[in-house]
Amino acid sequence: MHNACDSCRHRRAILTAGNVTPTPRFRPAHTFEDKMERDSTGTAEKTVPASPLRKNMNQDTCAANSNCSLGETCGPTDVAKARWTLLRQVLRQKQADTPEVKQVSVRRFATFDLFSRKRLLTQDSSDNSDDQWVEYRSVYFPEYSSLLRDNLGPIRVNEVLNSFDNTGNVCVWPSEEVMAHYCLQKHHTFKGAVCELGGGMTCLAGLMVAICADVREVLLSDGNEKSIHNVRRLAERNRRAGKFGSTQVSARVLRWDSDSDISPLEGHFDIVMCADCLFLDQYRASLVDAIRRLLRPNGMAVVFAPLRGETLRLFCQLAQQAGLCASQHQQYDAQVWDVHLKMQTEGKDAYDENIHYPLLITLTKGPQPVSHTQ
Repeated sequence: MHNACDSCRHRRAILTAGNVTPTPRFRPAHTFEDKMERDSTGTAEKTVPASPLRKNMNQDTCAANSNCSLGETCGPTDVAKARWTLLRQVLRQKQADTPEVKQVSVRRFATFDLFSRKRLLTQDSSDNSDDQWVEYRSVYFPEYSSLLRDNLGPIRVNEVLNSFDNTGNVCVWPSEEVMAHYCLQKHHTFKGAVCELGGGMTCLAGLMVAICADVREVLLSDGNEKSIHNVRRLAERNRRAGKFGSTQVSARVLRWDSDSDISPLEGHFDIVMCADCLFLDQYRASLVDAIRRLLRPNGMAVVFAPLRGETLRLFCQLAQQAGLCASQHQQYDAQVWDVHLKMQTEGKDAYDENIHYPLLITLTKGPQPVSHTQ
């Protein structure tokens, strides 16, 4: 069977060449959905920037003849499922002709422009692969940077269809970018042991904590084996570059619904964090339970996620039912808020805060800590 994604090099972390560019957070010239449209139909709609801000967006092809009436929207869970249906169909060389699939090819905002990237011309002599490494540097805190891997290899059909939650492996969400920026801004509040849940192929925020904060330990985790294989390589490369200092950094598969994964780490972490992990109905309660169990009695969870319909509200409701104190913050960073306000003027076809603007949720087992917003 032909693998339709052999040429996309597994969602390549950064595809454009050049020196330092302050925009794309793993933003390809065309989106993953554009690639799938080309493989499925042989054509792809051209993306034409309409303004400087529009350069910060990926434009997926907008499928015609949608059965949605004007003003009608798909639910966030339906969108997630439909995107995976689209992926399955392309991987299996099927025609993407169902109304649910056609509805989810939409224009998508890509980045808040919080990091720049620079390709490394001198590669690691101990690395025999063809991978291209890049330096990913904070725009607002340029003293901090991380080394990330570009060439991630092809997606394999069985991995996509059978692995635990693959959403972060296909798309890199702005929430992770914002959370990494937030960690740099609030690095003095991080202490002890820190864990990132559902960090996908990069665990970017967790890496930034290990690089900038005075912490003892950082655990980078995801439920997907291939993600963790890549994250281990990132951690090792950054360790050899002297990025972590004395901080112990490790990576492991950690499924929220697996007692054997959670039990050995119960009550171990001062801070647990995750980005855009709330929209999968079947794992939301497991995520809440994992956070509750992983946190120390005086620990705190930092969660970044957009509203996505009712998903964020349902998560907070589950957290409160589990005995956690939840606090929601909308305006937590001046740079992120400024981009948010500017993008709102572009209209919902370009930027929809319901799915693009991450809110900050803090969870504690006791009284809510202070000073998490500006």
